[in-house]
Amino acid sequence: MKLDILAFGAHPDDVELGCAGTILKEISLGKTVGIIDLTRGELGTRGSAEIRNQEANAAAKILGVSARENLEMRDGFFVNDEKHQLEIIKMIRKYQPEIVLCNAIDDRHIDHEKGSKLVSDACFLSGLMKIETTSEGEKQTAWRPKLVYHYIQWKNIEPDFVVDITGFTDKKIESILAYGSQFYDANSNEPESPITSKNFLESLNYRSRDLGRLIGVDHAEGFTVERYLAVNSLADLM
Repeated sequence: MKLDILAFGAHPDDVELGCAGTILKEISLGKTVGIIDLTRGELGTRGSAEIRNQEANAAAKILGVSARENLEMRDGFFVNDEKHQLEIIKMIRKYQPEIVLCNAIDDRHIDHEKGSKLVSDACFLSGLMKIETTSEGEKQTAWRPKLVYHYIQWKNIEPDFVVDITGFTDKKIESILAYGSQFYDANSNEPESPITSKNFLESLNYRSRDLGRLIGVDHAEGFTVERYLAVNSLADLM
């Protein structure tokens, strides 16, 4: 199945938190999108890997993505080596995306930075014909995405560009709240973590509103790039 966009997250819910609004908008424009979770989030303070799996499936339905897979790498301990790169390469060649979205290049959680570099490196290597991979017993064709963008997560990294997601924020929050085990719950007796506070949940709205304010719209999501952005005409910019 060829997809237009493939979004990677180190943990289930990374994609929803970082770029769900953009995914929703692109799907509304007719693009096909898939999500690949690197780990099951088994080291999370709350919930369990099994619960996170159920939540990820529910979030995928809300977003309307065409595919979602989990590579079951070790939460907290996966590394950027040949073994893990090949796992990513197989996904890139399987879905042949034009655009890849992945974790922030610098963030509070060590897996986010690791996941960002791992996916970025694999995107390049996936285009090398002499790296051979197979899927379901068949040799895969080399494929390199045209663009790799990094969504913004915990840290307020200055974006290289922002996407107007006005009209998609409510659905984005709905997909995030599908992870009921992970976020603010006044009745929960489980331990607190940086993402379980009411302030964190509210920050999702005020961050998108602030980014939107800066470009003259209601809501926006920010991304960073690895190479210069290019446009055909000045009129391509808002």
